[in-house]
Amino acid sequence: MAVNLTTPNPAGLPAVAGVRLGVAEAGIRRAGRRDLTVIELAPGSHVAGVFTQNRFCAAPVMVCREHLAAGGGIRALVINTGIANAGTGEQGLADARAACRALAETLAIAPHQVLPFSTGVILEPLPMDRLLAALPRAAADARADGWFDAAHAIMTTDTVAKAASRRIEIDGRTVTITGIAKGAGMIHPGMATMLGFIACDAAVSQPALEAIVREAADASFNSITVDGDTSTNDSFIVIATGRAGNDEIAASGAGFRALADAIGAVAVRLAQAIVRDGEGATKFMSIVVEGGASREECRRVAYAVAHSPLVKTAFFASDPNLGRILAAIGYAGIADLDVGRLRVWLGNPDEETLVAERGGRAAAYAEETGARIMENAELTVRVDLARGQARATVWTCDLSYDYVKINADYRS
Repeated sequence: MAVNLTTPNPAGLPAVAGVRLGVAEAGIRRAGRRDLTVIELAPGSHVAGVFTQNRFCAAPVMVCREHLAAGGGIRALVINTGIANAGTGEQGLADARAACRALAETLAIAPHQVLPFSTGVILEPLPMDRLLAALPRAAADARADGWFDAAHAIMTTDTVAKAASRRIEIDGRTVTITGIAKGAGMIHPGMATMLGFIACDAAVSQPALEAIVREAADASFNSITVDGDTSTNDSFIVIATGRAGNDEIAASGAGFRALADAIGAVAVRLAQAIVRDGEGATKFMSIVVEGGASREECRRVAYAVAHSPLVKTAFFASDPNLGRILAAIGYAGIADLDVGRLRVWLGNPDEETLVAERGGRAAAYAEETGARIMENAELTVRVDLARGQARATVWTCDLSYDYVKINADYRS
């Protein structure tokens, strides 16, 4: 069950001018579920993306990179769930390209103007006969208010659809931003097992959009972890259709910061939703590391804590065995860390307590207080390294019995 996460309200997902979304049942892995999505983009739209750093990246990731580099103006996206088309060799590449050709023919555009995405089981081929047969149905279903259905159609082990929206003013024009994402397991930065798609109707230059997608990914999808596994298919795409009527935003121009912050805020909501829906999760945890010499070392410490199975299982049990946090900080790789100056707090939305200082347990800390705090579903571990002014936050979840069960049964 997801942690304080509910299905989005369709009325809260406004249409983005220049974007239409359609879904269909293709039977990619199981019959009777919507598992194919088509997103159509108006001519002149700009598209930027970041992808997994896993060297064993999936065929769709390779084709996406090729098509974005070609610079021909992306006009459509095709997304399937159920099978990842990863670890499928040359046939996988051929299948991803065949999906692009088929959708391009349906929409009367060029194949290199289509980006393909897949998510699901690795090392299995796509059932291309079923996928290609369903593409025209997905394209025919495309409509401006299709965000809610698309959020459901891209899910795998997710228990809740993930979508968010925001509106801002730029140049006196209303800019609409709406996005969807999927992900629940194999979640680790660089990136996580996730697909994320955010569209806005602002006019934005291609260089500015590329800067925005990198900044947004770093603050959101590259700041989450469920289980420390980096997927083969991770993709995060930002689209700008230019239909809002504002003056085109440059990377250093007026409106850039407002748009980047708004897209970043939507990306953070989607990323946190992935963690809240982490496979088997019962606790949502923010690991905040401050007082670092650099943001990178703060992230290193935060991830050491967030990845630790011992920390995560203690939080699942609400067991204040908090020496595990100190151990994780100690092996994070900061050779000159002065543990005598370090402090650690444990908190929830209503309460925070100092756990460790001066190299050991805080004098005023009581284990009953730690146990009471840990009963909450929303928890924070705050660490002060006392080395500088840098700060970083990583979001994670606990590790429960259900995580093992979900992943043991995933292919059955």
